[in-house]
Amino acid sequence: MDTGLTTLLEADIEKHRALAQSFITRIVVLEDSSARGGRELAGTGRRFVPTVSTGSVRRTREVELTRTVQAVRPDDQLLSPAQHTLLYRARRGLSVAMAVADVFAKSTALEDLQAKNARSPLEGEDVAVYKRLLSAAAYVAAFTFASYLLQTVESDAEAPNDLREPEYVFDTQQDVLKALVSGLDGALAGAKDEADLPARARAYATVVLEGLLQRKSRFDGLGAFENAHIRIEKDDFTIDGFDVAPGRKAKPLVMQFRKPEEVVGNHIAKYQALKLAKMLMAYDFDRQLNPFVELGGFLFTFIGDGAPGTGKTTLIQMIAGLVNDYAQVAGVPFHYENFGVDQISSYQGKSGQNCRQFINNVMNPRVIGFGTIDDVDQVAAKRSDDRASAGQHEITGVLMDAFSGAGTVIRGNCSFGMFSNYPENVDDALRQRAGARWLVDGPQTREDYIDIFVLLAGKNHNIPLGEHDLYAAQEIKRAVEAAYEQYSKPQEEGLRKVYERFMDERGEPKTLADIGEYLHRIKQAEPRFTGRAIKNVTDAIKMRAMDIELPDEWFETRDAFMGKSYEEKKAMVAELRRPFTMDMVMQEINRYADSEFRYADKSDDAAVDKLIRDARLRERAIAEIESLKARGLWNA
Repeated sequence: MDTGLTTLLEADIEKHRALAQSFITRIVVLEDSSARGGRELAGTGRRFVPTVSTGSVRRTREVELTRTVQAVRPDDQLLSPAQHTLLYRARRGLSVAMAVADVFAKSTALEDLQAKNARSPLEGEDVAVYKRLLSAAAYVAAFTFASYLLQTVESDAEAPNDLREPEYVFDTQQDVLKALVSGLDGALAGAKDEADLPARARAYATVVLEGLLQRKSRFDGLGAFENAHIRIEKDDFTIDGFDVAPGRKAKPLVMQFRKPEEVVGNHIAKYQALKLAKMLMAYDFDRQLNPFVELGGFLFTFIGDGAPGTGKTTLIQMIAGLVNDYAQVAGVPFHYENFGVDQISSYQGKSGQNCRQFINNVMNPRVIGFGTIDDVDQVAAKRSDDRASAGQHEITGVLMDAFSGAGTVIRGNCSFGMFSNYPENVDDALRQRAGARWLVDGPQTREDYIDIFVLLAGKNHNIPLGEHDLYAAQEIKRAVEAAYEQYSKPQEEGLRKVYERFMDERGEPKTLADIGEYLHRIKQAEPRFTGRAIKNVTDAIKMRAMDIELPDEWFETRDAFMGKSYEEKKAMVAELRRPFTMDMVMQEINRYADSEFRYADKSDDAAVDKLIRDARLRERAIAEIESLKARGLWNA
């Protein structure tokens, strides 16, 4: 954020505790009598809807949140730890919300107007300003309360889909908080057991935040809060303006990490993964920006493709392990999350919500994030695929918006990797949102196969190694130079024809115009090589220009690099930068274009195989029909 950190004192929060306690004990709210759609018909689960309109009728209702929570276990007068924790968080959240609203009042003219109004009634322009700021303070209080619940209430249970928005009343902060407590009471009333309470509370907070953000444009005077950065250490709770925190406590990462030397083959992918891990750790938490984003070369999204068993999972484990180790040295939180087929829901809209939550968790600016979508061709469907589920189409839309949408903000604290055995089945627009293409083809050479066998066989034997320099082929610098060199010329047949025709007619490219001509010819041969493809190529070229070896010593201690200020990090990184060359440009164009031709060829091959299979089935069916006719059984 732009402004400094504001720490709320406990005294500022505690002075609101008595009022917050009264809110969870018993309040009276005024509600629209038609909001619940009439009385429930006994035994049917449906509601009676009166024929006479009562839309203008408002009635009072008593809300006792403590009793509602206690009613989940009616056979026990004492609250369970889960029940008590939820009530405590609700009361504490109300106190914090009122304290944050006080901070907002002090940063605007509201505090002075309140004091002036206490002495004598306001008049003229002051009245309009006072009402406007009072409503804005109510909005801030509501946003804080919902954010507090989402960040501090923990649950891994499935979130319910039957929750409704509360009736927002933005007259004063007390009015809106009473309305939110009333809505929370209604949400918790449907809990099946005590384990369901926190899941419903979190889901309700999410619904409230979505509703508040949709209404944000209606309020004037919120500008003073946009850059607020408020921290409560006791609760590990932070408010960064109207940024919504993911609201889930980070748990220790449990997975089988791999070291770089345990990854055989996949040289370019491994090399860029090592670079990515160090890039992420250059992120500055105070400025919420990464020097690699400003200088160029940051890898926000990438796609890794290869046949089954070539090492995609091993690569994920290697990246997560490296970043996790660096984060522990730096003393910063790291969040890894995978989005898989198990999060596709049969409920309409739920798959999209799950995917959006995954994106928010990884993009949380207060953590270093790494998100993966394994088997992305199964998780996200092509938009033209009629056989795919609605949930798969929802996920495709969410991923496209998150990776390159109008509201996408790349801070440089996180990266997303999509992995697939069949990338040709991924929607073209989603695939092109991957800024880098990693061909994960596994071990290739004789040396690779010796290395991987020795690695996996272990040491429980006395068999001699033979004439072989173990792991010499995996030396990253030498292997990568050889891997990049092979892309000086295209690998795919379709692109090779374009390249050879270009070289015959124009010779070696020497100018930017030559490069543009080559790109245009690729476009003519492969229509999917669009403007976004050019952007991805130029991003890859910038990454090669930033293809600097950040010294390992920078990441051995926090103070060497990771703990320095943003400007110091930026200067250290910029000092190592070098200009890109024509060789780099051609290699990156060929690497990216090769992948497009490879995907197109695989897609065409799959379509041809399907047509051949259909034709064979048709011939077989015709033969069987003729056989039935010959035996007189066709019309039997």
